[in-house]
Amino acid sequence: MLSSVDSQASAAGTSGRLRILHTEAATAYGGQEFCIFKEMVAMRERGHHLEAVCQPRAELAERLREAGFTVHIISMYGPLNFFRSVVFVRRVLRRGRFDVVNTHSRSDTVRAAIAARLARTPLIVRTRHLAKPINSLYAYTWLAHRVIAVSRHVYKQLLERGAQPGSIATIHSPVVLPQVNEQACVRQELGLPADALVVGCVAVMREEKGHSDLIDAFHRISAAFPRAHLVLVGEGMPVFARLQSQVASLGLGSRVHFMGRRQDIGNVLTACDVFALPTHREALGTAFIEAAAMGLPVIGTDVGGVPETMQAGVTGLLVPPRNPEALAAALESLLADPDLRRRMGDAGRTLIRGQGLFSAERTADLVEGVYVRWLGERRGPSRAA
Repeated sequence: MLSSVDSQASAAGTSGRLRILHTEAATAYGGQEFCIFKEMVAMRERGHHLEAVCQPRAELAERLREAGFTVHIISMYGPLNFFRSVVFVRRVLRRGRFDVVNTHSRSDTVRAAIAARLARTPLIVRTRHLAKPINSLYAYTWLAHRVIAVSRHVYKQLLERGAQPGSIATIHSPVVLPQVNEQACVRQELGLPADALVVGCVAVMREEKGHSDLIDAFHRISAAFPRAHLVLVGEGMPVFARLQSQVASLGLGSRVHFMGRRQDIGNVLTACDVFALPTHREALGTAFIEAAAMGLPVIGTDVGGVPETMQAGVTGLLVPPRNPEALAAALESLLADPDLRRRMGDAGRTLIRGQGLFSAERTADLVEGVYVRWLGERRGPSRAA
């Protein structure tokens, strides 16, 4: 059953305006960075003051500035920049008198958390966005005061590694529903016939996303569904080139369409009949949520936080990872049954849009709640370690 937060992270209102500094070392812009952006916007709308620390040429910095945020730029990589960045962030924290510093990646956590302890910032929070094995807890315990896990799966990983339950809150990453331009037509752009059955996948092209499995599965059902087409949205070398070679070797060049990186994800999803992403590892999987919100039945793998994004058998289908045969069977069941596609698509739209799950507003409410509670614990008579 879907639940966006565990019992330790229930929302708590506050009349005080918090000063919050987010830090992110990544320069690329993917799901993690988009979640930071959405959360900062939603928290600002609740009346809080937010700024960010990013690296030079970081796309997140550009987007935040365009949205009106103050962004501080400092190089974080390399031994010489380590001390410079610690001093820089400490200065930002002291001048800004921030209540909370929220870090997101390993590099910025080490630097910003040390700076925050030197600046005596009341609360240091680390958000864990990844489903990769946790090698060391020092960034989540000694450096940070508290941790936000973006799924129950990540929460369990932290517990299994030895983190204390009371120091972690589970808050799902926020999702902004895709917008649709009624004048655009992706099917027409691709030259697809009106009766085409379109399987869509939106994800950065990395090995762990399972694109190769999806192409393999599509090949298995291509003869039985001659009207079916596969649309892949995303970029990432060298995987992109290998996938193109795989498609060519299978003789699927006219039926598999690579669209690269797109900003109009709503238009892409509107052109699809089914969404499929056979990821091998996922902390949550916001792509499944976006697709369901657009009324698409979804096919995902039973890994990480993916099961938390859907109701298996109701809004979509779960298959084992790295199993093109099972994935092909799931594709076949949906492509062959328009009524099933409609029922699952309607159920997904109701779950996401109707109930407001995974909305940026709900996430901000929950984040505000744990910030306030944790600040109270830190500032209370029994000051937590």
